[in-house]
Amino acid sequence: MARKLTLGDKPPLTGHKVSHSNRKTKRKWMANVQQKSVFSVVLGRFVHAALSTRAMRTIDRAGGLDNFLLATTAEKLPAPMRRLQEVIRKQTARKAS
Repeated sequence: MARKLTLGDKPPLTGHKVSHSNRKTKRKWMANVQQKSVFSVVLGRFVHAALSTRAMRTIDRAGGLDNFLLATTAEKLPAPMRRLQEVIRKQTARKAS
């Protein structure tokens, strides 16, 4: 699986693997990416996304996907999530009026 994140932009970290004899070889620490279906209350459907486990915790802490997307600025979100954010904003405005 390609470790591309839909949400929770986290690049791979680099460093050295150090052996018992203290030899150093380059290595990468990849993000913990999970394929997840997150329910959107406003849209009434599940949204499939590749999320880091940290992003999952942040979404839970915000009170769900809708609250998280509405509280996050568009510049911090990748393109698919920006479109979803706009749809949620329109639906929220439609329900409020």
